[in-house]
Amino acid sequence: MLRRLLTHIKPRTAEQRALGLKIKAITGFLPHNLICYEQALRHHSVSKTIHNNGSKDSNERLEFLGDAVLNAIVAEYLFKKYPFKDEGFLTQLRSKIVSRESLNELAIKIQLNKLVEYDRKALQNINLRNSIFGNALEAFLGAVFIDGGFDTCKKFIATKLLRYHIDVDKLQITETNFKGRLIEFGQKNAKTIEFEVGEQIDGKNKIYTIKVIIDGKDCGQAQHISKKKAEQMAAQKAFEQMDIIPSE
Repeated sequence: MLRRLLTHIKPRTAEQRALGLKIKAITGFLPHNLICYEQALRHHSVSKTIHNNGSKDSNERLEFLGDAVLNAIVAEYLFKKYPFKDEGFLTQLRSKIVSRESLNELAIKIQLNKLVEYDRKALQNINLRNSIFGNALEAFLGAVFIDGGFDTCKKFIATKLLRYHIDVDKLQITETNFKGRLIEFGQKNAKTIEFEVGEQIDGKNKIYTIKVIIDGKDCGQAQHISKKKAEQMAAQKAFEQMDIIPSE
């Protein structure tokens, strides 16, 4: 019976075997269901339509799954690591870990970006440039979950990602609300703080350009598809330009 079943299993190509080894280098184990990893690494820009409703064989559905699994595992990890911290602290720290910027950087650290299939023109879009690899990492986690189950995915995230590539203790003291700190700085030092907003269209996206003006002087500028993110980035640049560290 086993021999009969094996005859129906399509042998992997040299390219697939090579991909399996690259995945093992990241996860620590050889994948069983290679198809789901192939899909996890396929960006929308190079995917094909597979259903008459317009659905494509991209990594977006796996990204949805991986996002949910990642949030659950990180939440449990922080819950156990900080037994006396309140909900606000845990929520803020989790947000830092799973932020799009953090995941994008993490994907590059583990060299997952080298496995992602995408149209190079996609990087001209500021939104994709800031998220394409982070989204692929979430999809990759979705593939790990499907391939090995929750425990395998949890072990990978805890032992391979959180232990070696994310300094959780450092993250908890990393400032992220630069806009709020800048406004406080202005109030304490009798300075006028203004955030000048500019907008432009980039394909289907609206790009926000935020300029920080302090007492009539330009002190920092940033662009992002998120107005709030652009404000935070511009405020951070203002602190850097003034050579001031935002205080708690």
